[in-house]
Amino acid sequence: MSSTTSGYTRQNLAEVEDSAPKFGFEGVQEARFAGDRLDAAHTGISYHRILPGKRQAFAHRHDEAEEIYVIVAGSGRMKLDDEIIDVRPLDAVRVAPGVTRQFEAGSERLDFIAAGAKHPGDGELVHDWWTD
Repeated sequence: MSSTTSGYTRQNLAEVEDSAPKFGFEGVQEARFAGDRLDAAHTGISYHRILPGKRQAFAHRHDEAEEIYVIVAGSGRMKLDDEIIDVRPLDAVRVAPGVTRQFEAGSERLDFIAAGAKHPGDGELVHDWWTD
């Protein structure tokens, strides 16, 4: 449940609708996009959970948007173009426009928050990208 006053909006991210089941990804991940629920005009924010031992269903990239990802629980890996890095709680990773990215959970669930400026229509899904 969100609450709004004239100067701020509060929303528990775990209470935002999970978008993953609408696309058949419930066995891999959760994806909760909260920008609209927060009445954010210029900022996007989302909460993601990747199930243990799973990889996000697809990679993505943006032409304009810079994003910052913050790991809040668990550990795993992140592929950024041709580089794979390990991630753990409280790691923050800034990703520049043009960089393709995708997450993979380790032996426990990987939870992270993604935030950045809104750029409507800016984003491309990349399927079957991380194949090792």
